[in-house]
Amino acid sequence: MEELMDRMKEKAGLVQAVVSTVSSMEEVLGRAVDITLGQKGKTIAAPGLDPESLQRLEELCKAAGLTVLSPPFRPHLSGIHTALTHVDWAIAETGTLVLDSNSEDLRIATMLSETHMAWIPASRIVPDAAALSARMIEKMKSGSGYLAFITGPSRTADIERVLAIGVHGPQELHILMMEET
Repeated sequence: MEELMDRMKEKAGLVQAVVSTVSSMEEVLGRAVDITLGQKGKTIAAPGLDPESLQRLEELCKAAGLTVLSPPFRPHLSGIHTALTHVDWAIAETGTLVLDSNSEDLRIATMLSETHMAWIPASRIVPDAAALSARMIEKMKSGSGYLAFITGPSRTADIERVLAIGVHGPQELHILMMEET
C-alpha cells in the first residue's frame, strides 16, 4: 500500500497536483477549510459528503467565516471556490483520479471550482489503468453515464502553445490520501 501511495504522490506531483496523506475525515475537513482560507476563498461545495461529515464541515466553516454551498449548484456556477469530493479510484501510474460523476452537482463542483480537493482511501489506489478494467466494464454495463478521469489541475496549451493552468477548470488540485488502519 505504501508503495502505491508513494507512486501516486510522485506521479500526481509531476502534473502540479498537491498530494498529502491524512489520517481521518476530520483532517480532510480541516484541510479544506485551511486551504480555502489561505486562498482567500469564501465558499466550499461538498457534493456527496455523508450527513455527519457535512454537519462537521458546516461547523468548521461557520467558525472560520466560510459558507458551505447547498445543492443544487447551478445558481453558484461562478461562486464555488473549493470543491471537496470523494474519489472512487486513483491510478498511481499516472496520478489520475477516477470519479463516478453521474451527479450534475459533482460535475459542476469539480469543473467550475477554483480549487478541487479530492480525498481517497488508500485502499482505492490501484497500480495502473489495467487494474481498473473489470470495474470499468461493470460501470459501463450498469449504464453509468459519466466517469471523470482527472490528472492534475485544468490545463491547456492551445493559446500560442503556451501552457496555461486553470483556464477550463480548477487552478489547483489537492489530493488527500487517507491512510487506513
